[in-house]
Amino acid sequence: MDLSHCRYGSVDVIKHHRPEGLAIPLPTRMSDHWWQRPGRRPGRPLYHWHMLFHEQPAVQKIAEMAQRRLDGLADLDMVPSAWLHLTTLVVGFADEVSRHQVQEMTSLAGRALAAVEPIPVILGRVFYHPEAVVLAVEPLDALTPVLAAVTEATTAAGCQGHTDTDPWLPHISVAYSHGTGPATPVVEALGRRLPQTQVVIKSVSLVAQTQVGRSWQWEPVAEIRFGPGHK
Repeated sequence: MDLSHCRYGSVDVIKHHRPEGLAIPLPTRMSDHWWQRPGRRPGRPLYHWHMLFHEQPAVQKIAEMAQRRLDGLADLDMVPSAWLHLTTLVVGFADEVSRHQVQEMTSLAGRALAAVEPIPVILGRVFYHPEAVVLAVEPLDALTPVLAAVTEATTAAGCQGHTDTDPWLPHISVAYSHGTGPATPVVEALGRRLPQTQVVIKSVSLVAQTQVGRSWQWEPVAEIRFGPGHK
């Protein structure tokens, strides 16, 4: 899987090709994830659609397993269980999105996702990026209906959202890099696979996210559960 990295707007974008049978090349060196993104400043929230895992102990367990293996390595910031997430769509800065737009996009997303049943996915495959260690969420296209629903709702509400990878690569970050050392010790500590873990994704949330030190944190705005009865 060919992987290159570029900056896009206020977030990182990973450009890659997605044949599932090929592995993403390993980075040779790590780089600082906490570079100053355009438009970001302390206290300025950015709306994201995230899939969250506060009701998913299996996700927390596999993330903690990865973090135990990485414990003690310099220049890595472990993602606390409360802040584990799967970035689905970046919407825009909160001070540029009106309350009416928020209401419209959440309402439209709710209607669309009422037709989507909870989605089983598999965790276990480890990907390495110069800025992060992540768990792939597979099959890679399993969550595409969720991305399509929130993208359509966001666009219909007048916001120009974008994914953080191009094309979208659903993943859960377990650690971010704040250094520029060699990547080999990180890869050797964790390897390429953890025990296969199946989880069921049942909702997507709109959050107002900010950077707090070397972590991403957010305030929940709305949670959209999948399936009938959650319009």
